[in-house]
Amino acid sequence: MKKYEKYKDSGIEWIGEIPEHWGVKKIKHRCYVKARVGWKGLKSDEFLTEGYSYLVTGSDFKKDTVNWNECYHIDKERYDEDPFIQLKEKDLLITKDGTIGKLAIVKGIDKPACLNSGIFVVRSINKDFTTEFLFWILKSNIFIRFNDYTSYGSTIQHLYQNVFVEFNFPFPTLEEQTAIATYLDRKTAKIDQLVEAKKRLIELYHQEKTALINQAVTKGINPKAKMKDSGIEWLGEIPEHWEVKRLSWCFSKIGSGTTPKAGSDEYYLNGNINWLLTGDLNDGEVNQTSKKITSKAIGDHSSLKEYPVDSIVMAMYGATIGKLGILKVPTTVNQACCVLSNPTHLNYLFAFYLLLGARQEIINMSYGGGQPNISQELIRSFRVQVPPLEEQQSIVHHIETECSRIDTKIERTQRLIELLAEYRTALISEVVTGKVKVV
Repeated sequence: MKKYEKYKDSGIEWIGEIPEHWGVKKIKHRCYVKARVGWKGLKSDEFLTEGYSYLVTGSDFKKDTVNWNECYHIDKERYDEDPFIQLKEKDLLITKDGTIGKLAIVKGIDKPACLNSGIFVVRSINKDFTTEFLFWILKSNIFIRFNDYTSYGSTIQHLYQNVFVEFNFPFPTLEEQTAIATYLDRKTAKIDQLVEAKKRLIELYHQEKTALINQAVTKGINPKAKMKDSGIEWLGEIPEHWEVKRLSWCFSKIGSGTTPKAGSDEYYLNGNINWLLTGDLNDGEVNQTSKKITSKAIGDHSSLKEYPVDSIVMAMYGATIGKLGILKVPTTVNQACCVLSNPTHLNYLFAFYLLLGARQEIINMSYGGGQPNISQELIRSFRVQVPPLEEQQSIVHHIETECSRIDTKIERTQRLIELLAEYRTALISEVVTGKVKVV
């Protein structure tokens, strides 16, 4: 990529060198910056689905612009209260509270619009400056470094206007600003498309893993095996020599746990016994728990028992319903977990993959309205396919070999996504500071 002929020190720590003919300006030298101030809070009945004006919040920012279809509305009286935050085409919006630094360019505005709290509107006040160029400046590392420099190492939770307007940024000619903004619009769009394609590829790899596991645990790995009807509608045919058993026949112990009284130091303080919550489940090995309890908690609660390594845990309700884990440390559990331990007719890894494949069917059989629940009784009575133990081991080996191959592809693709993100970030900073010349 081309460079400019001569460079100079910008004199600004977070910018470094810039092309010799470029200048440095502050936000306040070229921009109008306003936020909603002194406007009494809206009551719930003032947030309208239709109305005179859009009311823009940071949550309405989608793909660097405002998604007008998701905005609330307000009436004309409310809109007229603050003319300083009434929006115009090409205004630049930046969030100043919560997740600070989210950006959007106002485009396609088809009726009046204004801001709710938490956002600055930034508008060019000179003909030699464009907000489309400033957008990419604020997307670059130099704005991040400015925030780091002005925050003195503290976590930034608020972008103060008096600090923001002092931000120094490189200032090329208007022609170069336009060229830079156009180039970055086009170039980053291509990178983003490539990233999305790679993310879709990862989704396909995960689907391949799921299909591979389901095929192996339900049909086996011998394509020539004679088949029979399993008698289970969702399962269909299985190899002729396989059996069908209830899970209660396949594990000598199926149980749960409880939650000791919250806030009781005697049950939690300095505890050294693992206590598993459903949030600790990740459809893989559980090597540690987020919480610990004391021996007194176990002594005072008969339903708290420590389950052994290689037990399988399933979440029975809540946001994590159906999530699975294989214990690699002895642990107790709360009441939302069902634990299957001491397998009698199943290899524990085969059982894990079997339940992974049957998860949706188990959830479909659960009860409850808006939030379904899987009961221990449902899990105990759930019928599963049981090959001979030696064949189970062969199936597990096949699954782990093939999944390892797919995982390698996923890791490589994920690394490529990370490299593309790094390249995108570096490209923006190099271009807006003139380290690379846009032709």
